[in-house]
Amino acid sequence: MFTLENDLLKIAVKQTGAELCQITSTKQKTEFMWDANPEIWGSFAPNLFPIIGALKNDTYHFENQAYSLPKHGLVRNNPDVELHEQTTNSLTFKLIYNERSLKIYPFKFEFYITYTLENSTLTVKHTVKNSDSKTMYFSVGGHPAFKCPVYSDENYEDYILEFEKPETSKTHLINMKNGMISSETETVFNNNNTLALTHELFDKDALIFKDLKSKKVTLKSKNHGNILSVSYIDFPYLGIWAKPTGDYVCIEPWLGIADHENTNQDFKTKEGILQLEPNKTFSACYSIEIHQSRL
Repeated sequence: MFTLENDLLKIAVKQTGAELCQITSTKQKTEFMWDANPEIWGSFAPNLFPIIGALKNDTYHFENQAYSLPKHGLVRNNPDVELHEQTTNSLTFKLIYNERSLKIYPFKFEFYITYTLENSTLTVKHTVKNSDSKTMYFSVGGHPAFKCPVYSDENYEDYILEFEKPETSKTHLINMKNGMISSETETVFNNNNTLALTHELFDKDALIFKDLKSKKVTLKSKNHGNILSVSYIDFPYLGIWAKPTGDYVCIEPWLGIADHENTNQDFKTKEGILQLEPNKTFSACYSIEIHQSRL
């Protein structure tokens, strides 16, 4: 476990998977991250690379060969992740390709994730380097789970998500039988910017948005006001999810998306897939800001 702390916040990151597992106010000792209760959902904030969500039959095709990757890819729960660099206000972890990874993901890569704590904001930077001689295909994303309710005198239904702009958007429904994205949609926003949190909201799995105008969403308590905001300017897709029995909400910035149920499984043409030329580097950031009133 590695930690960063300033006068306002303390964070902790597990070496395995470079998974953020704690955001706590220094003075009030208020915890903002989900506790990863294994009886409900035993994760805090998985890092997603080189895929988001699940593949059809856990399989993709590249250059006429089939490969298998687990849901969310290689980094999650990976013990090969190492601390690369530590400064007074940042932690950088790395995962580099090896013989095992090449069997399921045939690209020579370097994956870095940097957590930088400045005042009451934590910035999460993903950096991907293509060390191969061929074009690399990948997705990257975050999956942080925030405690909800934050305070003991509240219920889950006391919380809303407030988006920075009015939205007119639909969620792309998941086929509950196979976990793939279907062609069905449901309207979530009709020129409004708030989403009331209820456990029933996630009875059909995650809310998946492809066309939001907002690049910032705030978790708000009806009783206590703003709790935290997630800004995701580099990420075109956004997932909102929780287990229906879980007292948390995941706000998930994605560069990429799970497979559609009608996919041909060609990795090169997968929706949202990114391309990176040999010896090039890609980076994308999102940030988590804890509001001053909570500190």
